[in-house]
Amino acid sequence: WWCIEQTLKGPDGWTPNMILDDGGDATKIIHEKYPHILNGINGLTEETTTGVHRLKEMEKNGALKVPAINVNDSVTKSKFDNLYGCKESLVDGIRRGTDIMMAGKIAVVAGYGDVGKGSAASLRGAGARVCVTEVDPINALQAAMEGYEVVTMDDACSFGDIFVTATGNTDVITIDHMRKMRDRAIVCNIGHFNNEIQTDALRNYKTQEIKPQVDEIEFPDGKKILLLSQGRLVNLGNATGHPSFVMSASFTNQVMAQIELW
Repeated sequence: WWCIEQTLKGPDGWTPNMILDDGGDATKIIHEKYPHILNGINGLTEETTTGVHRLKEMEKNGALKVPAINVNDSVTKSKFDNLYGCKESLVDGIRRGTDIMMAGKIAVVAGYGDVGKGSAASLRGAGARVCVTEVDPINALQAAMEGYEVVTMDDACSFGDIFVTATGNTDVITIDHMRKMRDRAIVCNIGHFNNEIQTDALRNYKTQEIKPQVDEIEFPDGKKILLLSQGRLVNLGNATGHPSFVMSASFTNQVMAQIELW
């Protein structure tokens, strides 16, 4: 939050006149802590699924005070950045973090939206046997049609080797799930926020940093799991994110939306 707040002020009383947001963080903090800035803001653009959900909730509650453009749902953003970006960067992050051989491993992807689709394809391409958990019946059917086994996290937690959350929701993998996992299971997140995995509950257990952004958590029964990037975005914490080409499409959408609002 400190870093975001530094972008909201400058020399000689400068304040922003546009918001270009990722996850709705700047939008949230301005509305809640710096409402006086809103008078000078022409509008905002948001490029993530999670951020758009925040905007819609604010609009519904009458809390959104400036015009906003949903960049995320642009076809040239969500169908490329979310899907193909994750398809390349997820496995890159897991490999850099663990050096694991993925062929033959059972990977469990939570969520089968665009990010989940790219993540499942990424793991399948690496030779993993992929299972998908999904609460939306249409997305679950899509996963089944692609050849993935659709399961529940309550069942999958006991047999998966690699777990990836991609839902944009909270508490997708709970402490109870992690207690039931196989020894040396890998747990990571590629959804926007770090609350998809109940990482706070892991602070009660013995933790050893294997290397930066790779933590080994030991449970009382001696079983251990590996947590990547402390539950934050694994493709950014353990790797360098999406390839620059696919990001250029997303940022072009942002610029065009900013021009439209200006």
